Amino acid sequence: MTIIILLIIIGTLLLVLLLGKVIMRLKFQKQVAVLYVNTKNVSDQIYHSNLLKGLPEPVLRYFKLVLKDGQPYISVIRLEHNGQFKSDLKKGYINITGEQYFSVDKPQFIWKGETTMFTAIDSYLADQGSLKVLLLNILIVVNSKGRTLNEGELQRWMAESVWFPTNLLPSEKVKWIAIDENSAKISFHYKETSFEFMVTFNAIGEITTMQTERFMTNEKRETWFCKMSNYKEVDGMQIPFSAEVVWRLSAGDFSYAKFEVQKIEYNKYDSEN
Repeated sequence: MTIIILLIIIGTLLLVLLLGKVIMRLKFQKQVAVLYVNTKNVSDQIYHSNLLKGLPEPVLRYFKLVLKDGQPYISVIRLEHNGQFKSDLKKGYINITGEQYFSVDKPQFIWKGETTMFTAIDSYLADQGSLKVLLLNILIVVNSKGRTLNEGELQRWMAESVWFPTNLLPSEKVKWIAIDENSAKISFHYKETSFEFMVTFNAIGEITTMQTERFMTNEKRETWFCKMSNYKEVDGMQIPFSAEVVWRLSAGDFSYAKFEVQKIEYNKYDSEN
């Protein structure tokens, strides 16, 4: 009888965990659908190098490396990655897999990261940022929203534009400002939100870091930067397949995410995936 009761308890727990995973997946797909509904197709626009006139020298190197004349602008992106993540700067790394969607004309993204214990949903949709973390897909342990998160999520979207480089071309939202032969500043403005990134480039033109001041808490910004490396060609573009995210604090640099791109697709909508 004891064994039967134990098996019933284990079976119930497994059923609850499976149900939680299914519900999480359905909610995620619903949010992805929202992203697509709010997306404007800009892929009829074509990149030409004459768009680069007047840009700082390292920015010219970058676009000449990563884009070719005739490249369609990117509208939407789907990305899969694996890697390591820290849920707390004082803890060690844990393995993580991620699935992420972006739109470009209207800044949006949604990311689902999964470990053995928790699932995180990080997003910027309909001009609102959100971060939810669920233990075993059931218990909500983090549920963050608000003005400072809105800005931070938009900064994440901007930094990750290295995966869809037509988004970094000069536009109403994006302006490049010269600094020196290996760095430039990117100024971004969208509705009521404005911020800048310090961008560094290597000798061949790859972006190696993007750095800004981001809210680490609701009251205080800290230096936050992304390192990019391992560039490869996808659909005629050069993009980094390795990324590391770091907080630069008074006590030192604290890396908390290391991602390796496994798959990336451009301009494919949900009905095609």
